[in-house]
Amino acid sequence: MTASTLLLDDITLTYPDGEGRLTALDGVCLAVDAGTVTACVGPSGSGKSSLLAVAATLVTPDSGRVVVAGTDTADLGPAEKAALRRTRLGIVFQQPNLLPSLTAAEQLQVMAHLAGRRPRAAQAHALELLAAVGLADQAHRRPHQLSGGQRQRVNIARALMNEPAVLLVDEPTSALDHERGAAILDLLLTLTRDRGTATVLVTHDRAHLERMDAVVTMTDGRLSTARAATG
Repeated sequence: MTASTLLLDDITLTYPDGEGRLTALDGVCLAVDAGTVTACVGPSGSGKSSLLAVAATLVTPDSGRVVVAGTDTADLGPAEKAALRRTRLGIVFQQPNLLPSLTAAEQLQVMAHLAGRRPRAAQAHALELLAAVGLADQAHRRPHQLSGGQRQRVNIARALMNEPAVLLVDEPTSALDHERGAAILDLLLTLTRDRGTATVLVTHDRAHLERMDAVVTMTDGRLSTARAATG
């Protein structure tokens, strides 16, 4: 059996809370295979953001293992984790946070520069990705010239720029209307399968959960499986 591309194994995470500790994640286990999307749902404050932060190696858990594309991150120092995030992890934040002075293509090329890729190859790859998200004709536009849905597509393309094994997506449709939100979810499903990423999608949008490969629910820091992956 092939190992999952992303593995969270018995993760516990606590934060200081007065004289005690607040448990954000309580024995969380999650395995996501390449080419599949796992949706994570649950009420605000249930631990979904903490789960993404741990999976992204931005926060170190109290206990448990985070394994990304075969690399156990417990063995990595801060610089090595940063390198892993640049090359093996793609993160789609809730707000695109695009740099206002850069064109859509340049937003992506910055990521390639940080990873040490050659400028000419980076430019070609940026244009290829923008075409993949339906923005081939918007490559030279700046954020203020793009709609909200287009900015989110640039955000997704940017996260894929360095060909990550794992894609972590935080509420990508929260600022979009139903039609544009559905289009973004369609795009994420297509890109996941085309590019073989192991995708975790945190969402409040339950309208399209039946299309996900798996659905898990976070409640008070505990993860339960609402629907397991099929196939």
